[in-house]
Amino acid sequence: MTNILILARKEIQEGMRNRWVLATTLLLAALALTLSFLGSAPTGNVGVNRLDVVIVSLSSLTIFLVPLIALLLSHDAIVGETERGTMLLLLSYPIGRGEVILGKFLGHLAILAFSTLFGYGAAALALVLTGTAISIGSWLSFVSMVGSSVLLGAVFVAIGYLTSTLASERSTAGGIAIGIWLFFVLIYDMALLGALVAAQGRVLPTGLIDALLVANPTDAYRLLNLGSGSASALSGMGGIAGHTGLSAPILVAALVLWTVIPLGCANFIFSRREV
Repeated sequence: MTNILILARKEIQEGMRNRWVLATTLLLAALALTLSFLGSAPTGNVGVNRLDVVIVSLSSLTIFLVPLIALLLSHDAIVGETERGTMLLLLSYPIGRGEVILGKFLGHLAILAFSTLFGYGAAALALVLTGTAISIGSWLSFVSMVGSSVLLGAVFVAIGYLTSTLASERSTAGGIAIGIWLFFVLIYDMALLGALVAAQGRVLPTGLIDALLVANPTDAYRLLNLGSGSASALSGMGGIAGHTGLSAPILVAALVLWTVIPLGCANFIFSRREV
């Protein structure tokens, strides 16, 4: 456990010195603040809680931005150190390959969690400072959204590690990472929409819809944050949520599995890979 924490601290220290990580944190904060002020502007006319509108806006931002940041952080975690020759030096110490994977993963996840908490926390703080009245239920939804955003980031950090263990070059890993982001964030939902249109109004089995939704971590995240409460009416996800049997615990469990399985596969491949 000590080795894992040392590696995690090393990744955090390197990340904090990385200007790209700082730029990412500031970008998240700037976009979150922009959405908190502009996205909630109409709520005074329709009587909607401003924080609920911000939750919908930030959830949509998370689906596009957090997976990309996570993949860019993690896609060269293994193959990059192998190319530089530092992985061979690292493994010369009394440390297991599983500890390397887990330590690096925790370090990158901590960086991503800090960026998310700082950026989204700034948006909530801005609403508080403007004197906006916010209900307890909205605060709970906001905390749930932030926590699930970090969990979604963990999913794509784990997928990035799997990519990094499979690729033989950093450039290849980067190309695969971008392809993965395009598939899960854009292509998958377009294909799913096309399938629903092709069904010509026929009702699909509930089990099939549930399986298709949890097969994409971004859809599980979207349904978790936008499929219930006030957010469902604002986002238009209430109709889909009403035709599925996916509860919040099931969706969280799906995201956890999406983290554990790729990370376990990455550990298995790395343990048998020549450095």
